[in-house]
Amino acid sequence: MSIKENSSKPEYNKPLSGNKLIRAGGIASFMRLPVQDGTKGLDACFVGVPLDIGTSNRSGTRLGPRQIRCESVLLRPCNQATGAKPFESLIVADVGDIGFNTFNLPEACQSIRNAYVKLIGEGCVPLSLGGDHTITYPILQAIKSRHGPVGLIHVDAHADVSDTMLGAKINHGTPFRRALEEELIDPTAVYQIGLRGSSYAPDPNAWQRAKGFCVVSAEECWYKSLAPLMEEVRKRMGNKPVYLSFDIDGLDPGFCPGTGTPEIGGLTPPQALEIIRGCRGLNLVGCDLVEVSPPYDFQGTTALTGANLLFEMLCVLPGVKYHE
Repeated sequence: MSIKENSSKPEYNKPLSGNKLIRAGGIASFMRLPVQDGTKGLDACFVGVPLDIGTSNRSGTRLGPRQIRCESVLLRPCNQATGAKPFESLIVADVGDIGFNTFNLPEACQSIRNAYVKLIGEGCVPLSLGGDHTITYPILQAIKSRHGPVGLIHVDAHADVSDTMLGAKINHGTPFRRALEEELIDPTAVYQIGLRGSSYAPDPNAWQRAKGFCVVSAEECWYKSLAPLMEEVRKRMGNKPVYLSFDIDGLDPGFCPGTGTPEIGGLTPPQALEIIRGCRGLNLVGCDLVEVSPPYDFQGTTALTGANLLFEMLCVLPGVKYHE
């Protein structure tokens, strides 16, 4: 329940403690939170989008949401590093997975968009468990219907701004090209962080720089803290609505091997934490964690990292209280 009967005082949902039920037990919801049908009464929700028909190399991300939920049983409700107390601040639940046609990607995207329009209709902030990066395109379409064009913080090994891949306009390599074309994002408020790898051109990021994107390559992040970068991001974003999209392959495959298009020389988990914690104070209206592919994640490390990063995203949403 989200609101006590005959009372305006919120009744906050709490993750099920490992001291009450063995961690291997219980329903596989995110952090073993209550499962709710719809977002009525919620401030934020975890939602799965088990899509992998937009992948170009190794599939398997359709299994990502379930595995992330399974690994999330290790998480506890307080963030001891930042003092964030999200479950004493926001009413949160897991609203399950989006349904769609797995044999028709454009139709699947339409279903995802329509579902998210309903999810955010009453002001709930969605924290999405992917699924491949195609999902961000229809999610941003829904976000625009409520918030207009948003600022974007995009962590990834790849820019995902291809016009087509094998002639297809919609796939996990094109979401931000489509988003710019449809004015879902403000190009002067886009940061792409962690880009790297071999390419088809000497300057593969020239297109998005020409559009106003700020591109921060992985090499620019080596051996340094990303706290100063996030200070710059906060200044540029100001009070505008912002969306955070985090591809797990932004991290080096030595840390997170369970993904479809791994690239060496990536970010470290502490840098990932710096990026997300650096979003505190921004007007975040949605976040996603995509491209976890359990068939290549034999020890569960990638899904566990993804679960931790989703928890960190919850901790920086507007309205979260901090222990002083």
